[in-house]
Amino acid sequence: MRENIWKYIAAVLILLLAASSVAVVLLYMQNSELRGYKPENVTTTVIVQGPSNVSCNSTAYQLQIDELQRQIDFLKAQLRQQNLPEGNATIAIVPIFGLIDDYTALSVIPTLREIAKNDSIAGVVLWIESPGGYVGPVREIYSTVRKLNLVKPVVAYTGGIAASGGYYIAVGAEKIIADPLAEVGSIGVIYVHYNLQQNYESNGIKVEVFKTGPYKDMGAEWRGLTDEEKVMITEMVDTYFQGFLQAVSSGRGMSINETKEYATGRTWFAMNVTGSLVDETGDLDYAVGVLENILNVTNPRIVIYKGSTPSDFGIFGSTALLLDPRYVSAYIKTG
Repeated sequence: MRENIWKYIAAVLILLLAASSVAVVLLYMQNSELRGYKPENVTTTVIVQGPSNVSCNSTAYQLQIDELQRQIDFLKAQLRQQNLPEGNATIAIVPIFGLIDDYTALSVIPTLREIAKNDSIAGVVLWIESPGGYVGPVREIYSTVRKLNLVKPVVAYTGGIAASGGYYIAVGAEKIIADPLAEVGSIGVIYVHYNLQQNYESNGIKVEVFKTGPYKDMGAEWRGLTDEEKVMITEMVDTYFQGFLQAVSSGRGMSINETKEYATGRTWFAMNVTGSLVDETGDLDYAVGVLENILNVTNPRIVIYKGSTPSDFGIFGSTALLLDPRYVSAYIKTG
């Protein structure tokens, strides 16, 4: 019976989260469209007056989002109450170290799903030391962290770096604790394209390509990008970027415009962004203590899970990355 109730409430939560995301996206699109409007054939300065219902719609969207958030918080509290251990509580420490790729996801996601079902584990400290990685695995881990945080509180911690995709995952947690000198942020997306056409030609290498469509080899290293392809890639990168902004905005309780102020691609020392990108500064023990306070437990049993096995991470071609740019060149593979 308890399992059926959990499934029902989880389904409701998913619907509420989806509705909230749609409302935020609609509001952002509306504001962006208005800001980007420029009258044609005008040489003098013009103040563009938006439609009279823009302010009204914005207020309505915000009220809807606030109401959905209150419902989510209420249902989340009910779920967590159902999943509290009956005996001594256990806190799990789950590490995410290094570059984030498919192998990281294959290790971390099953671990988090098992923890969600383990009645003896009350909460999780997600120990992140990563400059980011591939878009897909990062988003999958982030989604799993968000789901876990609905039923059991998750506190993210970093002692050195949680940048780009690493930070993306962190914002799925209830709170973020970081060493004062840990690097956090690098909110942004980078797309790397290697144009080796001249190198091929100078070495007498001729590439013949048989393809079923004009874009089938878009991003291939044996040729450059056309202007049209550059526009397409720019749009793709921006789509990933909007998803990143939305995740940070939702996770950190900031508006999209506030989030954009930190979305320049750079990292900050945690001590300089306390209260915005991170909640508090401290060490791993402090992060565990924060989780203890959330759970209202003392002297819990601590279990440290094994981290993912390091993989042969390498960038073989053009790809979008949630990765701090300083780490790209170290992982370039040319063969």
